[in-house]
Amino acid sequence: MTEPPSSQADERPAGREERAPGPAEVVPSSPAGYAVLAVFVAAILFGLWGVWTTVARSGPGGELDAAAARARIEALEQEVATLARSDQISRDANRDLQGALAEREEEISALRADVAFYERFVGSTAQRRGLAVHELVLTPRTGQAWHYTVTLTQNLNRGAVSSGRLTLAVEGTREGRLERLDWAALRQQPDAEGVEYSFKYFQQLEGEVVLPPGFEPLRVVARLAPTSGKPLEKTLAWQEAVQAPAPAAE
Repeated sequence: MTEPPSSQADERPAGREERAPGPAEVVPSSPAGYAVLAVFVAAILFGLWGVWTTVARSGPGGELDAAAARARIEALEQEVATLARSDQISRDANRDLQGALAEREEEISALRADVAFYERFVGSTAQRRGLAVHELVLTPRTGQAWHYTVTLTQNLNRGAVSSGRLTLAVEGTREGRLERLDWAALRQQPDAEGVEYSFKYFQQLEGEVVLPPGFEPLRVVARLAPTSGKPLEKTLAWQEAVQAPAPAAE
């Protein structure tokens, strides 16, 4: 019988086993394999470059952005503070202006009242009256002191000068007993003289008197002693003459 011819591929050394190659031993055996490997390496390098740029941007550049933001915040806070201060100044100026306008309105009203007062005594239709106490106003001061304002008028003798002296007296109670304080006691001067007046149509006299502690005033008496003629008096209830003090300006 003829034996089949033997092939070299079937010839294996005795005692050696056949094993499959591992992953680390894969070696590209064609140009296509080298191309795939190059693309893989390029992708890895591109990823590393992206990570590096991200880290770099969050470094010194990020610090610069934060510093700029803080500077902007500080600038805005300063601007807000400036605007708030400006608004407060405007409010204060407006309040001062309103106060000044109110004062001017009061002055205008007082001047109008004065004009009306002058017209009553100087105008051609004014009623003729002799020497009189037109008004007596008392305003409290510190302690027991009181400020008085007395307005004297006359238009009976046009062009004639009325002159003389004014004194005040206060009637009231102290320790349950009636008492009258004369001009010397109110002025706290034993030889105090009356206040001189001299005018043609009207005049205002002002000064201060002092009440003793524990004295409760009930009435005030204004007495005029003209240079020529008889003295005359006008009596007012204390509360009728008292005027509340004007509020202090802020």
